[in-house]
Amino acid sequence: MCELLAPVGNFECLKAAVQNGADAVYFGSSSFSARAFANNFDNNELVKAIEYAKLRGVKTHLTLNTLLKNSELKDALLLAKYAYESGIDALIVQDLGLISLLQKELPDLPLHASTQMTIHNLEGVLELQKMGFQRVVLSRELSMHEIDYICKNSDIEIECFVHGALCISYSGQCLFSSLVGGRSGNRGKCAQSCRLPYYLLENNKKIDNGYLLSTRDLCSLQYLPQLISAGVKSFKIEGRMKSPEYVAIVTKIYRKYIDLANECIESNNLENYIIDSKDIKDLMQVFNRGGFSNGHIDNSANKNLIFKEKPNNMGLFLGIVEKYNPNKGHITVKLNEQISIGDTISLQNETGSYTISELLKKDKNITETNIGDTVTVGRMKGNIKSGDKIYKISSKKLSTEARESFSKEHKKTMLNATITIKKDKPISMQITPSFQLPEIYQKMNIKVELPEAIPVEAKNRPLEAENIILQITKTNNTPYQFKNIKVNLDDGLFLPKISMLNELRRIGLQKVEEFALSNIRRQSPTNFQNFDIVQFKKSELLANSKKPKISVLLNILNKEFNYTLLNKNISNIYIPLKYFTLNNYENTIKYLSDNFNTYIYIPTIVKANYRNLIISNINKTLQNFKIKGFVISNIGNLELLNMLDIVLSNFEIIANYTLNVYNLSTVEKLKNLGINTFTPSVELDKNTLINLCNYNILSKELIVYGNIPLMNTRYCLLGKSNSCYPECTTKCTSNNKYELQDRLNMKFKILPDNTQTVTTIYNCKTLSISPEPFLIDSARIDILDENIDTINNIVSNVLSNKRCEGKDFTNGNLNREI
Repeated sequence: MCELLAPVGNFECLKAAVQNGADAVYFGSSSFSARAFANNFDNNELVKAIEYAKLRGVKTHLTLNTLLKNSELKDALLLAKYAYESGIDALIVQDLGLISLLQKELPDLPLHASTQMTIHNLEGVLELQKMGFQRVVLSRELSMHEIDYICKNSDIEIECFVHGALCISYSGQCLFSSLVGGRSGNRGKCAQSCRLPYYLLENNKKIDNGYLLSTRDLCSLQYLPQLISAGVKSFKIEGRMKSPEYVAIVTKIYRKYIDLANECIESNNLENYIIDSKDIKDLMQVFNRGGFSNGHIDNSANKNLIFKEKPNNMGLFLGIVEKYNPNKGHITVKLNEQISIGDTISLQNETGSYTISELLKKDKNITETNIGDTVTVGRMKGNIKSGDKIYKISSKKLSTEARESFSKEHKKTMLNATITIKKDKPISMQITPSFQLPEIYQKMNIKVELPEAIPVEAKNRPLEAENIILQITKTNNTPYQFKNIKVNLDDGLFLPKISMLNELRRIGLQKVEEFALSNIRRQSPTNFQNFDIVQFKKSELLANSKKPKISVLLNILNKEFNYTLLNKNISNIYIPLKYFTLNNYENTIKYLSDNFNTYIYIPTIVKANYRNLIISNINKTLQNFKIKGFVISNIGNLELLNMLDIVLSNFEIIANYTLNVYNLSTVEKLKNLGINTFTPSVELDKNTLINLCNYNILSKELIVYGNIPLMNTRYCLLGKSNSCYPECTTKCTSNNKYELQDRLNMKFKILPDNTQTVTTIYNCKTLSISPEPFLIDSARIDILDENIDTINNIVSNVLSNKRCEGKDFTNGNLNREI
């Protein structure tokens, strides 16, 4: 059976998830969580959260899914150890270095690969399967066909997001917030740059505007049967920063339809899988951004992915202002939705919201309305005019129902009990688990007796089994319920106090909880050792004691350029994979591969068509060109290379910065995976980079110049503005220049890749730093559209330990910690 996995940002959300049918919950601690601005849990709360959920048969997953610096690995590992001892069921992780340490020190703790690892193809899944993961959370960009293909061809649990906010970028690859705003999404502090307004420019002309990167929320109710049939093991709801009411409503609705989908699949009656429009409306009411999106699951043109009018909650469309009386603050509206006193509404041109405190119909005060009523809503002041759209942001009735759903115990663990009441003997109770209870209850056999509770002979009203059962079943305020109760009762007996049965029940259930808690907690391995940087050998060389080699990535091969004029001090040339499969580039590549160490640059995102291109063309490529090695940009690229008909050890493998190398443990892990050279993350500050480069584990290459991609997205930004739907116009393949312009008039270059439908957005400023402070083996220069003379000047600057100066250049995060 598949799992419903609900988000938890605080203890109220935990109750909401558990009481509304979640099979598992995921939450963060106060450190190292990819939602650093959620309330999260400290250590004491973490224990209570684990116990609360697991006592009720709900699994717990801890998000430890940020990237970590050397100085943070100790605390992260201690947190994992504490969670392990407290009974956590799994960790959701991203950092390869932490993963390596966890597998060594806590080998029994299941690991789930976070969507931040950008696992978007079968190769990535298979690589993590070999690494020992229990589960992979797939990128949200995958279609149903791709998900099905992965499930059918792997032996690892697959988890998919089914509801909630979508990132416009492939998760784990977004640097927008970090490099522009100084707050890293990879560190749990995303500033949501994608929710800001932009202009789309074509050759410097504005062709679109609005919240052009702001996605609608995902809703996958209609696809649950297909996802279950594909073999997805866990359905994940996004929302660790949402309210308890949101968690309650969304969890309850998805519980309903997962169960319905399973029933329909088992009975082979999928026509009975019908979604109630009221449930969709409730989901919309609790949160939506201009409606819902199917995301990428149906693989259709994603024309509905973006809602450019507004980046936050829209609620339900209520109607249009017919009249406005500014003196009284009254608006008149014909209702598209029912409203009541206490509901919250907002208006089109207002940034805030209003809680309804006055409702009038035909000048009479009312508290509720019906759809179609024309009513007056009172006490509203602001920039309001006739014709403005009105939205119902929240429903008091729905919120009340949601809170009631978790204010009491509804999630019950079923128990069996035998009550024994014999003459001249203390009353006793034996409790055993009912069928299919969670593992923590499986071997339970609790026996309780009350020495002071000895029955006496009844004078007129002897005890009856029915009355005893009635008393024992009063478990309303506990997470337990007795499914079967057997009573062994001698005739003609009476208890001096009926409260003795209550006390017997109370002590019995207390013992049950103590038994379960003892099975939740675990002991860490006795040989547990924490991370210590002294295990690594520090270089005896000083920074700048040797000149680094020069590597150049040619993001775009220009057939008009004369590459014979390239500076001969360049050692390595990286050429993107696609150029090896396109016509008319053979001569250019031939010259470059004959005169420089040439590497095939594999992109971060490799869809099936790209995978097939490299597999089918590799032999021809290696015969025609001198290839020194490969630059890999995703952990799945390793599995892709292993699929090729080549002797991989004959080639050098360079790990791109997109593998998010933050610490030495990650470097060591890459070495063990067969990597020869690593590139540190471009997010890092100067001190962290120096620390990372001062150790001799692998050869080190540092990006010192380049237009850094801020995000890779499957969404085509040009499509809507250029009317590319339903058929692609391939305008992206023209020589037109496309850019995004923000509210500060900064311009971000857009480079579409029509082959894979992947669009790259580049930083508004070009990175340029001096290699001088860093002990590196090679300095990398990333070229986008610079000409040969500019490239040669950049090479000369780097060789002279100079950086480019001016308002168009940035040193990234070199002088700020993220």
